[in-house]
Amino acid sequence: MCCGSRDSRFRMMSAEPLGDEAALVTELVGDQAGAWELSGELPRDLLGELGKRGLLCAEVGVEYGGLGASSLHNGEFTAHVGGLSSSLRSVMTSQGMAAWTIQRLGRPDQRKAALCQLTSGKLAAVGMSETGAGSDLSAMSTTVRYEGDWVVLDGNKVWVTGALYADLLVIFARSGNAGAVVAVPASAPGVHVERLAEPAGCRAAGHAVVRLESVRLPVSSVLGGGNQPLSMLVTIALAYGRTSVAWGCVGIARACVQAAVRHAKTRSQFGKPLAEHQLVARHLAEQLADEQVATRVCEHASRCWDSGSSEMIIASVLAKHVSAGCAARAATSAWQVLGSAAARSDHVVARAYQDAKLMEIIEGSNEMCQLMLAEHALSTI
Repeated sequence: MCCGSRDSRFRMMSAEPLGDEAALVTELVGDQAGAWELSGELPRDLLGELGKRGLLCAEVGVEYGGLGASSLHNGEFTAHVGGLSSSLRSVMTSQGMAAWTIQRLGRPDQRKAALCQLTSGKLAAVGMSETGAGSDLSAMSTTVRYEGDWVVLDGNKVWVTGALYADLLVIFARSGNAGAVVAVPASAPGVHVERLAEPAGCRAAGHAVVRLESVRLPVSSVLGGGNQPLSMLVTIALAYGRTSVAWGCVGIARACVQAAVRHAKTRSQFGKPLAEHQLVARHLAEQLADEQVATRVCEHASRCWDSGSSEMIIASVLAKHVSAGCAARAATSAWQVLGSAAARSDHVVARAYQDAKLMEIIEGSNEMCQLMLAEHALSTI
């Protein structure tokens, strides 16, 4: 699809963000999410279909063939997808991070070329973390060096979500004392994508190790020309990723509440439904409280994004930290309510339990988020 031809579908999404798009994803996913987790792979035709409709990066502007969704509307849509399949939501987060990074850092010609691809069915992944650079991304060792009209990349990236499916890799690298972000075709010579075997959460999200061995590309592949502070480049991408992950955690919490409530209303013990046992009711109340807290903090973060507030970055950290904890507690509590009924690896609560734990680690661990929040608190008084 050409740029600017997305007609009026965003107007419908803006008015009813969980309308036709959510119904479409619900229909496409059906009851297959558990099977996808067991197989460790999402259907390529599903990703292609959602990509062509602009649903994997819905905030991309209509001038690039996207839906032009607000952060708030895309967040609610992300939560809906997250409640169905955290793996699918993870690919959506990866695609959105790539698009956001290109949109913020790329020159006009780079934005047009790349973003039109990402709203037409092509898939993207973002390479940041390395074996020695996870929480401390300043220790990144992947390098890009300039050779006339060319650049050469060398290094290894780990836990690259969606890389197994990606056509384009957005790679963060060190360039002398500065940083650079390079748009790397996954098919380029010297690029090796190796599936991460048996991940403990979001098993179908296409996690992979990406090895870059003297990958030679035109200098035009460097977004914005490079030579920018590495910390600034990382912050731009992570802010989007944290907000998206946070909304995905809302979806996890909602799925857990729904599963626990259905079970508690229909399962009887000692002559009455589980829901009428006070200790079970307490679990349901706490799950609902966690879901509501996560929703409210995500709404705040998205409103900061949509208004261009100076609080945007710290609001994304807060949303990610709070929502991940809420999702983890909701999943643990829901499993307690369901008991052995959820003790299957393809069950929505069992999947949520594993996926939520991973959410407490990715895009900034709980501890890193706490340090950033503490630093913010100290700076405001």
